[in-house]
Amino acid sequence: MNELFPGIVNNKELGKLKLENISDKAIFLAPKAYCLQTVEGKIIYKIKGLIKNVPVSINDFEKLLTKGSLINKTQTKWYKSLTEGSIELLEQSYTLQQTDNKRKLIYNSNNKLVNTKPYLINKDDTLANYLHRLELEKEDY
Repeated sequence: MNELFPGIVNNKELGKLKLENISDKAIFLAPKAYCLQTVEGKIIYKIKGLIKNVPVSINDFEKLLTKGSLINKTQTKWYKSLTEGSIELLEQSYTLQQTDNKRKLIYNSNNKLVNTKPYLINKDDTLANYLHRLELEKEDY
């Protein structure tokens, strides 16, 4: 089925991985924020908290690879109240940006995100010491 991973990828065999698409370009900003451009030119994206009908392009994701950049999107959300028996449609601003709350972000000399690495906490470390070390490391970049 797939010459890259023979024996691992099979859409029909139970327990094997399913090949959902083949991408020319992919940008993964966070665990639930990514954008793929398939070989057919189709754009597939997922951003936690952003409704699907808000347009996002691969160029938006490329801009977000630059340190300190953010993109604002506006979405209409439904808020329902069962006690009042009503539904309100409210405009909500959604800000997309890089986050370093789970992994340390690594930038090149042009301030472009090129890699990440996990945070490591020693078993004897206190939270205050660890946070202080992180601040010192940020000053180095």
